[in-house]
Amino acid sequence: MHNIITTENILLIGALLLFVAVMAGKAAYRFGAPALLFFLGVGMLFGINFISFHSVEATQFVGMIALCIILFTGGMDTKFSEIRPVIGPGIVLATAGVVMTAVIVAGFVTLIAPWVGLAVSFPAALLLAATMSSTDSASVFSILRSKKQGLNENLRPLLELESGSNDPMAYVLTIVLIGVLSGGAEAVSVPMSIVKFVIQMLLGGLMGYAIGRIGVWTINRINLSNYSLYPVLLLAFVFFTFSFTDLIGGNGYLAVYLAGLVLGNNQLTQKRSLTIFFDGFTWLVQIVMFLTLGLLVNLDELLQPDVLMLGCLVGAFMMFIARPITVFACMMPFRKFTTKARLYVSWVGLRGAVPIIFATYPLLAGTEGARLLFNVVFLVTILSLLVQGTTVSWMANLLGLGYAEKSPAFGVDVHEDIPSIFTEVLVNESMLQGGATLKEINLPENTLVMMVYRDGDYFVPQGNTELKVGDKLLVISDRGEELESTYKDMGVDEVLKL
Repeated sequence: MHNIITTENILLIGALLLFVAVMAGKAAYRFGAPALLFFLGVGMLFGINFISFHSVEATQFVGMIALCIILFTGGMDTKFSEIRPVIGPGIVLATAGVVMTAVIVAGFVTLIAPWVGLAVSFPAALLLAATMSSTDSASVFSILRSKKQGLNENLRPLLELESGSNDPMAYVLTIVLIGVLSGGAEAVSVPMSIVKFVIQMLLGGLMGYAIGRIGVWTINRINLSNYSLYPVLLLAFVFFTFSFTDLIGGNGYLAVYLAGLVLGNNQLTQKRSLTIFFDGFTWLVQIVMFLTLGLLVNLDELLQPDVLMLGCLVGAFMMFIARPITVFACMMPFRKFTTKARLYVSWVGLRGAVPIIFATYPLLAGTEGARLLFNVVFLVTILSLLVQGTTVSWMANLLGLGYAEKSPAFGVDVHEDIPSIFTEVLVNESMLQGGATLKEINLPENTLVMMVYRDGDYFVPQGNTELKVGDKLLVISDRGEELESTYKDMGVDEVLKL
């Protein structure tokens, strides 16, 4: 159909795409499907009927911007205290797991391709597998958090750590294999590839931590009179972290994730407003990225019988064989995880935007068979989101590992110089044994109940306010350890630190 993208109507088309995507996301939530799959479908629908879009370069640029924001926000929302116990298995899955997945899937593709009428050499199969070897941070972060899926055995931080840090390994494998197949300057030896990877990871880690610390210092001391400029400043730090790290030969994606981790685990001025801004912005870039990827695909090529068959076979093999083998092998040294936990990690090996973006690199490089590779990766992504993405919560409950996360009733933002602790306390029967009024509750000195949440309403309590079971109290104190001890003595078992 005639290309209707012009300078006069591009905003109209963009607004329409975003509106349809948001409505599709609402429908996806209602039916229990990943919203990202619907965003991808909207892009494909518009690409078939309305918009002619073939710019691989633009797609890569959109993907780069989106991944920077997604990884940074994922790092900001991750508590280091949660990932500390799972750093070992997370790193093993993000490095050795990626290589194992690539090799296993490459062997399968080499064997199965002739059966569907395609000739694929092992190096080409290895390139195909490398682009799909990392789990997708956008999919994992989005699905786990939008579904508010709590997981036992520290599985959620493990899955988020893996998906947030395994892209560098897949990226290096992809670039090196493109060079090998093209016979160009990137066709380096295996030892040199290992050295290059180690340098990229070290520089990425160092720059991510260093710029993150600089960001914390700057935000807390710059004292901007216009609070709206704080998100702009932090956004500048995000893009500077990626671009500068890449400029000096480090891995920008790892640096961005670690910078977000550093910033998110420190007290920041206007932290709550920064978090709200980046959460909303992350959804925007995810929508734009998946819409763009959907627009790029050619449905006629995608539905060719040989391509469709290969994509479905590879997707099923990755979900049911390659991923479980890799996970069980990588987690073998870590005895604390149960078999059910390993099965769940095997299942949540979601593929998404990252593999599709990596699949555009062979297209730009003119690698032989690049279009076939892109279409297979696209099909595998759709299959993964459709099968694994829709069953994240179901599988957690089936294995007895899941629980619904509780959202706090109060949101507070405290500057790091204020030595106070905010907690949200759910009132239970044991708490009211000594009396039902606020003044009869035993709390340490220098502790104040600031607000009560009851049946959707908020109010400021007084000493004679009668509390009820199920009320939520916003408590502030400068005696954190004493407060925790008091909660235990009172039999309070549901406390959220804000």
